[in-house]
Amino acid sequence: MQLEKPKLFPETKTFIWVILFFLLVILIRLFFEYQAYRDFISKPFYYTHAKVLNLYKKSKGDQEYQVLKLRSDEGLTFYTTNYSQDNFDHKRLRLQIFPSRKISFSDYLGTFYVKSRMKAQEPLPVTFKDTLLEKVASQHEHSSLGSFYNAIFFATFLEKELREKISMLGVSHLVALSGFHLGILWGLVYGLLLLLYRPLQQHFFPYRHALFDVGIVAMLLLGVYLWFVDFPPSLLRSYAMVLVGWMVLLLGMELLSFTFLTTIILILVALFPSLLVSLSFGLSVAGVFYIFLLLQYSKGLHTWMITLVLIPLGIFVLMIPIVHTVFPVTSGYQLLSPWLSLLFIPFYPFVMLLHLLGFGSLLDTGLLALFALPKISTESLLPLWVLFGYISISIGAIWSKKLFWSVAGMAVLYAHYIFLV
Repeated sequence: MQLEKPKLFPETKTFIWVILFFLLVILIRLFFEYQAYRDFISKPFYYTHAKVLNLYKKSKGDQEYQVLKLRSDEGLTFYTTNYSQDNFDHKRLRLQIFPSRKISFSDYLGTFYVKSRMKAQEPLPVTFKDTLLEKVASQHEHSSLGSFYNAIFFATFLEKELREKISMLGVSHLVALSGFHLGILWGLVYGLLLLLYRPLQQHFFPYRHALFDVGIVAMLLLGVYLWFVDFPPSLLRSYAMVLVGWMVLLLGMELLSFTFLTTIILILVALFPSLLVSLSFGLSVAGVFYIFLLLQYSKGLHTWMITLVLIPLGIFVLMIPIVHTVFPVTSGYQLLSPWLSLLFIPFYPFVMLLHLLGFGSLLDTGLLALFALPKISTESLLPLWVLFGYISISIGAIWSKKLFWSVAGMAVLYAHYIFLV
């Protein structure tokens, strides 16, 4: 009989105290953030330097203008408009911005719009990351495919038209770097390092623990990658879970638990309060929550059944009400999402290798055909009150199998309604 692993928190009382501690820390952090916000909106104008994250071209009547997404040196992320047609590649902007009391506190924590006046443009040196982005893009004739690969490798922004196509295919989660990608990368990095480590361990230090030695190097390499792609919220959550999960495994404790997930969320929000208003972070947490929920009620099934059928199909169905509270785009091709997610597991490391060897365009024809599939879409948007009800019942399903089947039934009925009715 296999011994049960000790829980992360042996007593419920301990877990409650941990929750209260982190909630207090979060409230203190939010208090200081709010003071900074009040100071920000009280100023008639504000000078800052910012880097262009993304640029959209728009038109109003006969006039064309640019919408810039920027990140300031102070860590603020905001949109502004610019009526010149300048190229801002490898440039740092000196701006005079004009805060407005219309900017809410949640906007300030996340992303807001502010009027600005450009004062100067300063050239930035070409970085190693810029060189990599260019090398990836240069292997593709279609700019959209260069945009796609740079997004899944380096968390850059997709071209607007391609983003709409990917949304209609229901695979936006495959493009936005998240735990799915980090899980694949962890498997690759840890597996390759272990292959090199095992012979050395057997000959020179058989007393060493591979999980510790290889794991710490893998975590450092993944941490460098997280920094390199500029800490996307969903990837940050995933890295924290992998890091703490690795430590929990070293201690021999229970890993897949809702107390573990809750603790990670509280730690991250305490460190980065802006995650409270991050949509990608929220969707990422929801995805992991439903994975844990499915695993809790699928004990006894074969591993292959859980991995190849239950998880991809179950997550797709259970996440539909969550996703369609935010993104209304609906297309029958979204039913391909679970199977495309499975194909992405071998696809991701394979295309990495292809780009390293200079053959990144090998699968371009197939990808272009896939992205061309969806032609039309409809819109289906759930009201917020339905979302709150669905989330509440989902949380209750942690303790009640009946509520779990209720959640699953509601998700299936809604999926039937939007795709088949």
